[in-house]
Amino acid sequence: MPRDTRLLFGPLAALIFAIGIFVLAQFVPGYSSMRQTVSEIGEMVSPMRWPFFVMLSMVAGCLLVFASGVQRIARDTGRGMLITICIAWMAVAAVGTGLFAFPHVLHNVFGISELIAYQAPLVFVLAWRRDPRMRGAVWFSGTMYVLTLLSLAVNLMILSRSGALWEAVEPVNGLVQRSLFATFFLWTAGLGWMLFSRSRHAWPATGAK
Repeated sequence: MPRDTRLLFGPLAALIFAIGIFVLAQFVPGYSSMRQTVSEIGEMVSPMRWPFFVMLSMVAGCLLVFASGVQRIARDTGRGMLITICIAWMAVAAVGTGLFAFPHVLHNVFGISELIAYQAPLVFVLAWRRDPRMRGAVWFSGTMYVLTLLSLAVNLMILSRSGALWEAVEPVNGLVQRSLFATFFLWTAGLGWMLFSRSRHAWPATGAK
């Protein structure tokens, strides 16, 4: 049985996103990756608005392919579709935030909806925690979910952009926001590679509960 190459689209999504936000930022005058958010690369007044949208659409396409590969394993092991929905939702959010560039009112709606996608590592842990074949992937997903929660907590606390915490974070606000994206895409990259390395084997529904 050949390995499922769709699982490599998890690492590919991470690679495109990382390279994309780095390269496109170089074409935005005065932009600082340390201080400014990723959305500001593709905001309405940015010269990189549409290239940014194209990049996010490519990432979204990769995530959908990756989600289909994960769904195959979920189906073969007797799990449901929740993990697939969480991964695929990031594709929806990515396209939405890119199409409705900041400060469009829908930009933040799609941005906040990414909270659904950030639950994917937890969903994976809960679904496969009793499957010994997934022990490494479960530990990895659990670790990445803890890091996601820590990053999410800091990002939510500075939403008001006021107070002592904001004053401390403001000089590196761009890096703080990027930490949240980093945890998700490191998870898709790591999980994708782990599952790909095992995808040559059959996945009977052992331990599915």
